[in-house]
Amino acid sequence: MGESFAAILRRKRMERNMSQQQLANLLFVDRSSVAGWETGRRVPDATLIARIAACLEVDVADLFDSPEQPEEKPNVILVDDERIILTGGFPILEEVMPGANIVGFTRPSDALEFARNHRVSLAFLDIELGKISGLDLCRTLLEIYPHTNVIFLTAFMEYAFNAWDTGASGFTLKPLTAQAVRKQLSRLRYPVRGLEQP
Repeated sequence: MGESFAAILRRKRMERNMSQQQLANLLFVDRSSVAGWETGRRVPDATLIARIAACLEVDVADLFDSPEQPEEKPNVILVDDERIILTGGFPILEEVMPGANIVGFTRPSDALEFARNHRVSLAFLDIELGKISGLDLCRTLLEIYPHTNVIFLTAFMEYAFNAWDTGASGFTLKPLTAQAVRKQLSRLRYPVRGLEQP
């Protein structure tokens, strides 16, 4: 059974790591309009739908009645409340894991929403994420899918001991490097097909 327009729109926006406000700005509408579309209270007109598709870089048809497709690429998420870490980390993860679907989040709640709808094979998590701890985020991700490999990424070595109590696979210090990622991939608790290194 296909997803609703509201669910597809939210998923596509989150996959692009775009906030409701950012999408609203691109469309020249209020954020409340985007929120209304994503809750199903309202539906945009045909002209707006075409503009939404362009902003999200998808076909218009991809926004409607999209059946769940088997996910061939493993999902890898990077969660850090500092956008600069995502900006610097993405090219490294893409270089080391070209066969993965890599998605970044600055808000833990968005990462959890993604994890509830997509099996996450590997998660790189900052430990200090504002109000929520990356340690707690790890535990919740493992409740959603126990075979998620979690690697903590932090600037504080003193967190290492606490990190191991969560069931994580690894721990590495910032800044993220290709060498560090490769080292962690060789030690994953649950090996993942599709994360082979080039």
